[in-house]
Amino acid sequence: MIEPSPVDVRVRGLTKHYGEIEAVRGIDFEVHHGEIFGLIGPDGAGKTTTFNVLAGILDATAGDVTLLGQRPRDARTNVGYLTQQFSLFDDLSIDENLKYIAGLRDVPAGAFAERSQRYLALMDLAGIGDRIAGQLSGGMKQKLALCCALISEPRVLLLDEPTVGVDPLSRREFWSVLARLASNDVTIVVATPYLDEAERCHRVALLYDGTIRDLGTPVELEAQLECRRLEIRAPDIAATERTLENVHEGIVDVQSYGDRVDALVHDAQDGERVVRAALAAGAVSVTSIDTEAPTLENVFVARLRELGSSTPYTPLPMTTRPRAKDGALAIDAHGLTKQFGTFHAVDNLTLKVGYGEIYGLLGANGAGKTTTIRMLCGLLAPTAGTIALAGQTSNLRAASLRRRIGYMSQKFTLYDDLSIIENLRFYAGIYGLESSERDTRIAWVLETTGLRGREGLRTAKLPGGWKQRVAFGAAVMHDPEMLFLDEPTSGVDPLARRQFWRLIDERARAGTAILVTTHYLEEAEHCNRLCFMSTGRMVTEGSPTEIKAAQPGRLFELTIDAPELAAAALDKFLPAWRVALFGTRLHLIAIDEGDLDRATGALRAAGVTVSQTRPLPFSLEDAFIGTIERQPAA
Repeated sequence: MIEPSPVDVRVRGLTKHYGEIEAVRGIDFEVHHGEIFGLIGPDGAGKTTTFNVLAGILDATAGDVTLLGQRPRDARTNVGYLTQQFSLFDDLSIDENLKYIAGLRDVPAGAFAERSQRYLALMDLAGIGDRIAGQLSGGMKQKLALCCALISEPRVLLLDEPTVGVDPLSRREFWSVLARLASNDVTIVVATPYLDEAERCHRVALLYDGTIRDLGTPVELEAQLECRRLEIRAPDIAATERTLENVHEGIVDVQSYGDRVDALVHDAQDGERVVRAALAAGAVSVTSIDTEAPTLENVFVARLRELGSSTPYTPLPMTTRPRAKDGALAIDAHGLTKQFGTFHAVDNLTLKVGYGEIYGLLGANGAGKTTTIRMLCGLLAPTAGTIALAGQTSNLRAASLRRRIGYMSQKFTLYDDLSIIENLRFYAGIYGLESSERDTRIAWVLETTGLRGREGLRTAKLPGGWKQRVAFGAAVMHDPEMLFLDEPTSGVDPLARRQFWRLIDERARAGTAILVTTHYLEEAEHCNRLCFMSTGRMVTEGSPTEIKAAQPGRLFELTIDAPELAAAALDKFLPAWRVALFGTRLHLIAIDEGDLDRATGALRAAGVTVSQTRPLPFSLEDAFIGTIERQPAA
C-alpha cells in the first residue's frame, strides 16, 4: 500500500472579514507534499484573501491555518509568494532584482551564486543578467518574478494568477517549470483564471462567494458533470445558436465560437438526435457533429450557473447608423511595416477584415500585435505600407473617423482617480454620444458588467477583472463600426469572459468589424479567422478549424505515474512542442505511426508506468505552439 504524502498546507474553517464583508467563509482544504493545488473561482471569490492569509500578510478572523506545521507568519522563511502585481523593480537589472530579494531573505552569498545561475538557466534567462527588468516582455518578467520567489529555496510556493498577460509559449514553459519544481519536493498552491492551466494541477478547488463548492482532480470534476460536448459545424452559426438556445430538453448549455457551436448534453446519442431534430425543424443545415469530452471550463461555468452567479445578458441598445453590406472591407492593410531603429516590430504584414467579421491576431509577447493595432488605429505612424479604414486612406486621425472606432488597449484605458461612472461619462463625451443616448448606454454598461450599485467606486480600487469589464463597456457603448480589442479578457474569470464574447459576437452580427488579440487560445476559437504572428510577420492564416486540421501527426494523452521523469525521458529525443505535462497526464504529438511506440518504450525504460493512452483532437493551443515552434530561427 502506498503511503500518502505528508500534508504541507492545512486549512480548517478559515474565515476572513473586512468590516461587514465576509470575504472567506470557513473553508477547508489540504495540500500534500509535492502537489500542485489549484484555486479557481470568479472575481471576488476570495482567492487573493486566502493567499494573503497563507502568506502571513493577513491574520485570519477565525479558523486554523498551518504551513509545514507552523503558523503562516512563522513559516514565511520557507514560503515563496508571487503576487498578482509583479514585485520587481523595473529600473534594476535581472541580477540586481535577484540580489535584492536574496538580501531580504538572508540567502548566503555562496548559495546565491549557485542558485541564481541554476534558476536563471531553468527559466531560460541565463546570460542576460544585466538587462533592465522594465525592458523585459511580460513572460520574461513573470519568469524573473518566479526566480525571485525561488531564490530562498522555499518548500511551499504560493502563486496568485502568475501568468495573466503572458503569451501561450511562455505559459506552457512556466507550467513545465512548475511541474519540475513539484517533482523536486516543492509544494505549490496556484490561482489561475485560465482553466486550461487548471487542467495541469493535480487537484483543484472551486471557490465561490468565499466558500469551496467543489474539490478534486480535473478528471474527477469533469466526470461529475456527467455530460458530453457536441461540436456542431454549420454554415449559419448565429441561426444554429439561436435555435439550440430555445431547446430546453436534453441540452444543458450552448455556446457559439467562430466556426462552430458547442452544445453540452447529458447523453451523446440522444443529444445529437435532439440537436439534429431541432435544427431540421428550424430549417438550419448542419455540416458535421463531433462528440468530445467536456472541459474544465464547462464544469466551472455549469457549476457557477447552478449557484446563480451568471450576470443576465442585456443587448446593447442599437443605433440607427446604417451598416455596411456583407463582404465589404472595414480594415484593409497592405505591406504594413514598423521599424524602431533597425528593429522590425512589424514586417510587411497584409490583412483584411470585413464588416461583421471577428479577426484574431495571435502571437508571443513581442510578435508585433499591439504595434499593428496601434498603427491601424492611427496612434502610430507606419514606416511603410498602406491602411484603409472604412474605405478612408487619408487623415486616419480625423475626429469623424475616430468616432466610428472603438479601442480597448492592453493597458487599462481608464483613469484610476475617477469613479466608474465618471470614466463612463468621460468616454461618452469623447465619442460624441448625444445626451439622449448617453444615460441609456451608461446604464447598459453597468447592467451588463454586473456593476450596477458600484458605479461610485474609484477604478483604482477595482479588481483587475472588474476594470476590464468597465474598459470594455467604455470601448463599445458608442456602437462603433470598427472595434480594436487588445487582450480584452486578460485576468477575467470564465463567466465574465463568456459574457464578453457574447457581446463581441453580437457586435459582429450587427455588422461591426472586430480585430482582437488574446493570449488565451480557448477564446480565440470565437474568431472567424486567425493570423499567427512571429517576429512581426504573418506565419499562417485561416479559421480555427482549418489551422487545427493543418497540424502534422496526431495528439495522444498518456496517463502516467511519474510526470517529471516522463518529460525528462521524452525531452531527450522529442522537441518541446510535442510534449506537454497536465498534472498526472502527458500530451504527446506523434508524427508517424512509430512515434507512439518509441515514446512508450522510452517511458518504460525510464521506469514510468503508462496506465492509459487515448487519442485527442488538437486544441488551438497545440496548433499555435507547434506552428510557432516549427518556424526557422530569425
